[in-house]
Amino acid sequence: MSYIDDDRPQQKTAHEIGADLSMLSVDELKARVELLKTEIIRLEAEATRKASGRQAAESFFR
Repeated sequence: MSYIDDDRPQQKTAHEIGADLSMLSVDELKARVELLKTEIIRLEAEATRKASGRQAAESFFR
């Protein structure tokens, strides 16, 4: 009996900053670009949320 790898859940693509890209296909590179763009949007949204909270706290205690 053999196991087929395609039946296993796909692991999410991760990207390590500075990783060797030479072995990745064009599709894999594009997927990583989209992953990083999504992460940038998430980081910017969190920074905005935290800045808003800080501004609200500062204005409250003035």
